[in-house]
Amino acid sequence: MTVLLGPSHIAMVAKGVSAIVASRDAALRPSIMRAVGSHISGDGQEVTVYLRRSQSEQLLQDIAHTGEIAVVFSVPSTHQTLQLKARRATQRPAHDGDLPVLQAYLQSMVQEVGQVGYGPQYVAAMLAAPLQDVVAVSFTPTSAFDQTPGPRAGAELCSPPTSPSPPTPQP
Repeated sequence: MTVLLGPSHIAMVAKGVSAIVASRDAALRPSIMRAVGSHISGDGQEVTVYLRRSQSEQLLQDIAHTGEIAVVFSVPSTHQTLQLKARRATQRPAHDGDLPVLQAYLQSMVQEVGQVGYGPQYVAAMLAAPLQDVVAVSFTPTSAFDQTPGPRAGAELCSPPTSPSPPTPQP
């Protein structure tokens, strides 16, 4: 199944909202950690989340062994929530080229979390991550779900059905 994230979903993730990353080990024991940054390609086909290695050892190990990842992106002030899943996540150390993404994410989260009453110092402490401790985990979503509380919570997002082409006029 091809996942097609609509422009509003891509914009939500691109803005920089709360991101919680999860996986599991071979015995199905879950591992979970807050991301310190995220990025999505303009077409929604590649997502990268950034984790602190020192805080995410089990999660990174589980992703490395299973390839599986689930990420929940949520807007703190509205609880609008999107979950993405994949089976082939890859990892690499973060590098200087990732700094603008991490800094933009921090600034967005200062604004987002500020709307629910937490100041910049709280957010800075929550997302503090020396670059040498950061791992970039990238994946192509294979499934996506609306997890916003309400009647559609849990609904899978799929590619919209293709419309049949209009009939070609015959001469």
